[in-house]
Amino acid sequence: MSRTLTAALGAVLACLCMAAPADATSRIKDLASVEGVRQNQLIGYGLVVGLNGTGDTLNNIPFTKQSLQAMLERLGVNIRGAQIRTGNVAAVMVTANLPPFGTQGTRIDVTVSALGDAKSLQGGTLLVTPLLGADGNVYAVGQGSVAIGGFEAQGDAAKIVRGVPTVGRISNGAIIEREIEFALNRLNRLRLALRNPDFTTAKRIAAAINDFIGAATAEPLDPSTVQVTVPQRFNGNVIALLTEVEQLQIDPDLAARIVIDERSGIIVMGRDVRVSMVAVAQGNLTVTIAETPEVSQPNPLARGRTVVVPRTSVGVKEDGKKLALVRDGVSLQQVVDGLNALGIGPRDLIAILQAIKAAGAIQADIEVM
Repeated sequence: MSRTLTAALGAVLACLCMAAPADATSRIKDLASVEGVRQNQLIGYGLVVGLNGTGDTLNNIPFTKQSLQAMLERLGVNIRGAQIRTGNVAAVMVTANLPPFGTQGTRIDVTVSALGDAKSLQGGTLLVTPLLGADGNVYAVGQGSVAIGGFEAQGDAAKIVRGVPTVGRISNGAIIEREIEFALNRLNRLRLALRNPDFTTAKRIAAAINDFIGAATAEPLDPSTVQVTVPQRFNGNVIALLTEVEQLQIDPDLAARIVIDERSGIIVMGRDVRVSMVAVAQGNLTVTIAETPEVSQPNPLARGRTVVVPRTSVGVKEDGKKLALVRDGVSLQQVVDGLNALGIGPRDLIAILQAIKAAGAIQADIEVM
């Protein structure tokens, strides 16, 4: 009998363990980034040639004409004072991201965007374009064939445009010429920057790192920064420390928040949103106006004229929903179920949430985008 009872209890405990929700843990790698390990934006101005008559109008875009003249002069061709009527050239802005620890000779992708009145960059080739950083130095040089994801076709009376034909991309279209020096392995302290600043999350990250190392080497400086002192056994090998630290699992904590996009009607609620006891009702007022004019004609052989007599019908209808009771301290799922019971759409739901917040019954921040 005892064996049967023990087996039954064991089965119940197993079911409870299986039914218990798992903690939503995340790696530190996904929650924070290492200060200094970052991308850098690059920008440049260049020319795209080889377009099939879809380039800039040189008479309307003076900087394209000046750039074309300057380029040809550098190549030994003097066209000062000559009339240029080509439509196969377009002035473009070239942008790229320089990855962290990018070495000389490494290729990166670039994006090419028309600057003038070019209709399409399809089939064009970007000429050698220096890409500058925020400090004005050249860090990469781009060149190559432009690939676009859109097209434009037109006739005498109709035109169709799919995508954006004036923006293209060149895969591996730039070569890094200058490196940004950053001696990561020589650092004595690391700073982890949280992507979503939070006091509790920062403390949990520091506690997880200290438990792993076995010493108080990490401390939260503010909601978005955790400072880690490199232990002695990892001196000169910070990469090994980061490899271990970024795989540690923690349960991030975020403030209760409701995000509303009124333009699209999208509503996103956090899991910690709570509502005090409140009763909610929603109603719509509909006014209908119908015009049914009637024609009035005179009797035969009578002196008169045909006139149109207006007839207007006005109707008012009010659709009222019953009060829905939202209990005190309910969970997010219960809040959603209670509001859905009213049978309302996203637009009305946004107004209801804002009204409940104004009544002080929502323990969450509402952010309207």
